[in-house]
Amino acid sequence: MKTAEVIRPETVNERKTLLKISNVSKVYNGEIVALTDMNLDVKEGEFISFVGPSGCGKSTIFKIIAGLSEPTTGTVELTTQTSKKESLDRTEIGFVFQHATLLPWKSVLDNVTLPLELKGVSKKERQKQGLDVLELVGLKGYEKSLPRQLSGGMQMRVSIARALVAKPKLLLMDEPFGALDEITRQNLHYELLKIWKKTNMTVLFITHNVFESVFLSTKIAVMSARPGRISHEFEVPEYERNEDFRSTAEFSQLVGQVSKNLGH
Repeated sequence: MKTAEVIRPETVNERKTLLKISNVSKVYNGEIVALTDMNLDVKEGEFISFVGPSGCGKSTIFKIIAGLSEPTTGTVELTTQTSKKESLDRTEIGFVFQHATLLPWKSVLDNVTLPLELKGVSKKERQKQGLDVLELVGLKGYEKSLPRQLSGGMQMRVSIARALVAKPKLLLMDEPFGALDEITRQNLHYELLKIWKKTNMTVLFITHNVFESVFLSTKIAVMSARPGRISHEFEVPEYERNEDFRSTAEFSQLVGQVSKNLGH
């Protein structure tokens, strides 16, 4: 079994492990090997970006983590606050897909609070939580709007709010900004980082954009071509996440290191 090369800065903050992926493989129809021997420890509060060629299994591992698919071999374990290992609980995981996937006939607030409605939360309580999370993503005042009245970037904010409303321990984001223009995308980078910092949530993020992965992440997991596995892990040193960082030598150097190892 091949193991990932871990490239670390001199000091790494020690955090408690939230998610442990151990020797996970996924085979479709008995012949298509999507993942093989995938291993990763995810610590509380980390922001980990997954980069790699199309078809390498990034979305597949996210579906397995979310409980939407089962691994052929291996295990995915969630560690609770009491350090007791349990089967992954979908209610503790939020999922933001590539497209906003909003219900066009429902208002922004009703779209956001749908997970709470399905859980049987009272209307009064779910509206309160929905309004709180809409303010968090910068959409206060748009609660009565319909999705068609919003820009693409605003629709994605609604999708993020819907994932956050149940206060998940882990947020999965499958290339959520891929279809957006660069200005909107960069604005959402700052919004996402603000939410991540405020909630101390653990985020796993899929992207094909190496620059995006370096700017957002505390760690970058580079996946090999199919059958997918993590070939390299890059720890991103702590830095002030602002526009100035994008033009520094450190940023360019890390972008180069990650790019060099894509597809290996």
